[in-house]
Amino acid sequence: MSKTILHIDLDTFYVSVERLNNRELQNKPLLVGGTGDRGVVAACSYETRGFGVHSGMPMKMARELCPEAFVIRGNAGEYSKHSDVVTEIIKEYVPVFEKSSIDEFYADLSGMDRFFGCYQYASEMRKKIIRETGLPISFGLSANKVVSKVATNEAKPNNQLKIDEGLEKPFLAPLSIKKIPMVGDKTYQTLRNLGLRQVRTVQEMPMEVMQRVLGANGGVIWKRANGIDNTPVIPFCERKSISTERTFDKDTIDVNKLRGILIAMTENLAYQLRRGEKLTACISVKIRYSDFNTYSKQLRIPYTSGDHILIPKILDLFKTLYNRRLLVRLIGIRFSHLVSGNYQINLFDDTEEILSLYNAMDNIRKRYGDKSVLRASGMGAKTIGRMHNPFNGLPPVVLAHRKI
Repeated sequence: MSKTILHIDLDTFYVSVERLNNRELQNKPLLVGGTGDRGVVAACSYETRGFGVHSGMPMKMARELCPEAFVIRGNAGEYSKHSDVVTEIIKEYVPVFEKSSIDEFYADLSGMDRFFGCYQYASEMRKKIIRETGLPISFGLSANKVVSKVATNEAKPNNQLKIDEGLEKPFLAPLSIKKIPMVGDKTYQTLRNLGLRQVRTVQEMPMEVMQRVLGANGGVIWKRANGIDNTPVIPFCERKSISTERTFDKDTIDVNKLRGILIAMTENLAYQLRRGEKLTACISVKIRYSDFNTYSKQLRIPYTSGDHILIPKILDLFKTLYNRRLLVRLIGIRFSHLVSGNYQINLFDDTEEILSLYNAMDNIRKRYGDKSVLRASGMGAKTIGRMHNPFNGLPPVVLAHRKI
């Protein structure tokens, strides 16, 4: 049976949500992301793109290119709420779907043509999303994920496009090679140096030539340029790690401040582990100095999710790692090697009081939010917290540069 894969993308999602909440922002240039000079553009309206602004660029540069743009820091909780509404509508319509990001979805409609026209069915679902949420949305429909994603990008803004089976190569041929998923700026420049401009040229090349130039990735890019992709729609993806990091508005050498933030990070991530019934066996700390040199150090530990075990080990790693006595630009921690399981009791160190304390604190957090109970030493890190369970199978909300 031939495949029918739908790709759905909420157009300039963060910008659209901000405009939905404030009608005065309609048709005005808008930037969402970190508001300081070190912030990064998480999303930008179409009005700013004519000035050369794009997502991922430094906010300072974006402001210089488009000085009349409105700059908004963004609200992860608000974006999650609107994304959840869209997710529920898609869940009602399609048998299998994959939420690949907060604003992007894939759905497998294979076999549904026997009962509905897949294109008509996807169109009706798109109309319902627009009607019930007020958000613009585009989709692409084809035989695989890669071609559908490219079709969505060609359909934007707020439109839809179907690529019939067998027409994938002619559809891709006249497009720029930069529109092939997986071709970033560096790869694009490498291919341009070879004289490649359009996807058509890649299609006419033997795969071996691409592999000699780009290694294994060259073979993948060649297949995508030819519209070949057998990647399945994956409805759930188990997280293998959980992490958080913060970039400072001003570089700091305040060790007490750094320790307090690390404690708050560890405490919050440990709670996320317990909430998701997970344990970690590997922890790591990352530091980026003012000269942009970045260092990290990790440590294998017995499986645990206890604050009183993780915090001392994180602080020990930090003490070992922080040895340059330079101003610090960013710090972060990461828990990996995750497995399912509840907190493991240490027969020699743990007491009934500690276990009861964890249970009580976690119940308060579930009811009143992550930041309702904090260690006094970590209270200075006011922005550390999460809006949802990171182990619910959904992708995390990514905003440009969480700052302190």
